[in-house]
Amino acid sequence: MADELNLHSLQPAQPRRARKRIGRGLGSGKGRYSGRGLKGQKSRSGSHKMPAGFEGGQMPIDMRLGKLRGNTSADAMPIGPFRTYSQPVNLRDLEERFDAGAEVTPDTLREAGLAKRRHPVKVLARGELSKKLTVRAHAFSGAAREKIEKAGGTVEVLSTEPAAAMAPEPAGDPAEPEQPAE
Repeated sequence: MADELNLHSLQPAQPRRARKRIGRGLGSGKGRYSGRGLKGQKSRSGSHKMPAGFEGGQMPIDMRLGKLRGNTSADAMPIGPFRTYSQPVNLRDLEERFDAGAEVTPDTLREAGLAKRRHPVKVLARGELSKKLTVRAHAFSGAAREKIEKAGGTVEVLSTEPAAAMAPEPAGDPAEPEQPAE
């Protein structure tokens, strides 16, 4: 290492370099076109700040290609207007959380912490079931249906229409139609 560090011996880590002085005449070496060449897009100011995907003014590829149909709308929930989501529940979870002879419905699944939202419930066959259960859900896998019935339980399919199944009950007596006010 050099001499010890003192105020009189301080130096920059890198030697200082003078900035390029462009456009100061032909004798400077960077006169006339200032190192940008002749006319064209790259000779203009702001030419190095193009947006991502800019293709020099030609029609960009994302505009040339056809648009995809289907569930691509940003405001279509859950992932497009035609997709639905069902809450999966496995038989091993029913074995753990419910006693023999219990009635399993989407509401009891929510209380047990197996279904978290108000979505249709689909029962899947992962795990074994040894208890006799009455299971009511919106959908069942074939293997789950077989395992429940083999254990002596019953399977009941609720409405497959998610909107109808999840809609709240209307207030009032459905037997009496409302009379219009006169």
